[in-house]
Amino acid sequence: MAGHSKWATTKRHKAAVDAKRGKIFSVISKDITLAARSAGGDSEFNPRLRTLILKAKQVNMPAENIDRAIKKGTGELPGQIIEEIVYEGYGPAGVGVIVECTTDNRNRSVSEVRSTFSKYGGNLASEGAVAHNFKYSGQFLIESTKSSEEQLWEIALDAGAEDIKNHGDHFEVLCPVNEFYKISNALTDNHIVCIEAERLYLPIIQVPIHEKQTLQKILRLIDHLEELEDVKTVHTNFEAEETLLTD
Repeated sequence: MAGHSKWATTKRHKAAVDAKRGKIFSVISKDITLAARSAGGDSEFNPRLRTLILKAKQVNMPAENIDRAIKKGTGELPGQIIEEIVYEGYGPAGVGVIVECTTDNRNRSVSEVRSTFSKYGGNLASEGAVAHNFKYSGQFLIESTKSSEEQLWEIALDAGAEDIKNHGDHFEVLCPVNEFYKISNALTDNHIVCIEAERLYLPIIQVPIHEKQTLQKILRLIDHLEELEDVKTVHTNFEAEETLLTD
């Protein structure tokens, strides 16, 4: 449920991802292959690859899986052509939804995404219809026990961060997308571990949700989109009271 800084929402999403270990391995493998294909298989000279390898290790992805994904990207091992695709749509109550996919079959992806939107109260939209309600940014979520706010300002601002928000039990670092890997490397070099580190679509305009039933419909759509083989991340712009998210 990327696009939200609410800690309860983030923890819910993380729990859902952890419960689907095989799916997350597949998603990261595709990203590693894409990164190696675009800028080579040496993580020292490929910051995107370095960040993805760190992410893979954080979810205990086997080293042989990482190595295989890199070699598919560099052409040392055969593999299907993978591409990145972004779909836009509307969910229940007019909530904006952006779906990021990595796929080796564009026709399968669009068919499954469209079918899921239709089945769970939404509809696929044309390119640009929803994206203007979001800003594509880098976001890092760091538990407050892992760093002081002063330390974060010193490290992240020097690396190109736009803002750091203190949410009490965690910090949120925001940056332009083109500075994402520079900041990721700076945090890693200073031994600061992130709970989440993503390039994502953060909502500019949010849709308030006040009813539990409506929220459940939105979450059902998101859950089923996330279960699709080719879906990497689902971003939304709904805003719900903490009690509705945690009840």
